[in-house]
Amino acid sequence: MSFTATTNRLFFENTGMNRDRITHVVEDALNGADDGELFLEYRQSESLLFDDGQLKAANFDTAQGFGLRAVAGETAGYAHATELSEEAIKRAGQTVQSVCRGQGGVLAEPPKGTNVKLYGEENPLQGMAFESKVKLLGDIDAYVRAKDPRVKQVSVSLAGNWQAIEVLRSGSSAADIRPLVRINVSVVVEQDGRMENGSFGAGGRAEYQHWISPDNWRNIADEALRQAIVNLDSVPAPAGEMTVVLGPGWPGVLLHEAVGHGLEGDFNRKKTSAFAGLLGERVAAKGVTVVDDGTMNERRGSLTIDDEGTPTSNTVLIEDGILKGFMQDRMNARLMGMDVTGNGRRQSYAHAPVPRMTNTYMLGGDLDPQEIIQSVKKGLYAVNFGGGQVDITSGKYVFSCTEAYKIEDGKVTAPVKGATLIGSGPEDLKRVTMIGNDMKLDTGVGMCGKDGQSVPVGVGQPTMRIENLTVGGTAS
Repeated sequence: MSFTATTNRLFFENTGMNRDRITHVVEDALNGADDGELFLEYRQSESLLFDDGQLKAANFDTAQGFGLRAVAGETAGYAHATELSEEAIKRAGQTVQSVCRGQGGVLAEPPKGTNVKLYGEENPLQGMAFESKVKLLGDIDAYVRAKDPRVKQVSVSLAGNWQAIEVLRSGSSAADIRPLVRINVSVVVEQDGRMENGSFGAGGRAEYQHWISPDNWRNIADEALRQAIVNLDSVPAPAGEMTVVLGPGWPGVLLHEAVGHGLEGDFNRKKTSAFAGLLGERVAAKGVTVVDDGTMNERRGSLTIDDEGTPTSNTVLIEDGILKGFMQDRMNARLMGMDVTGNGRRQSYAHAPVPRMTNTYMLGGDLDPQEIIQSVKKGLYAVNFGGGQVDITSGKYVFSCTEAYKIEDGKVTAPVKGATLIGSGPEDLKRVTMIGNDMKLDTGVGMCGKDGQSVPVGVGQPTMRIENLTVGGTAS
């Protein structure tokens, strides 16, 4: 078995539960099932908000509980509770057993273990005194206000999370300790009666000190202020069909939404994805390679094991434009006759796992980014994005740009305001004509929603040129 002293203490020593007896309860609950597991979780989380020159909110929360699942065919029974006791888990077992009766399923083999650890076990919430966190937020606020007299508002937030999980099956156990932190700075500036804002953040699976050295937080604050000042000079965005150059890094969120969700196993098994039935076929231009990689050290979307106990992997989704695979949890992989990829994720013990992305990004090409921009006579250079919407079935999306510029005669010129990109992920991938050599991941701020669950993710891409994208703008 593979479990840490920490999870053994949290889930068994502290609760008085007996590991062997709980294992027998799980075995009884899964009798006749095809698959299933007991998911144990303990979580500490905190958030601090410094706004208007003072600490406006400070929250701390501790939660624990379990989720027990039995899977028979395409049906899953799931029960969860905050009470960690043998009696509560037995009651849950009686509930989920209802899906197994008369099924005669053969329980799937448990996931293979891993000796790889992608992050440390330290609790970031305990590694820095509360007073020091408040002082840090105040220092950032003062720094930004001193940088430019046009600054009218500064909001600085700090968030930390420490999650311990154990996934228990008959004869096997896998555990993980997951730290996660994030710092974010938002700035509002005013000039001649016009107000604009900028925002920037960073984070990952490490202690606060890893991200909040003076050099790091100053870079974050400087970038938020830079974006706000750029927007002061923005002009109404042009509208119409045009060439769009996407910048590296965070613009990969468009790829995540417009393409990534459509490559998750459940949507393809149910044939509700625009990519359903297209394995082995060309779905993108040559040179387009997209992967989902949960194995990157300390990245926000990384996991040593997923929430079913499967080690994460580097999964090639699209290779040189050809659809190669999907992101799979255990149930959908079994039903589709495909390999599990370690993408079974859940928000908490109160949620059943579903296929989810980890760090999803497009690999770089061989072109200089400047060469790509210089190739465009008239178009849009999109550097940062805000919110967006996507229809999984069709792949159609709408995304708003928070930082974008006109491209005129091969040069980046005026910043624009109010630009939105409107398109179809599967169609737009075929319109990629140039790919830069500057692949970059985002700075560690992504969250992804699906089926009412939110999980941390990473995105990334190189600079790339796409033809005939529809841009919704405000210019008359």
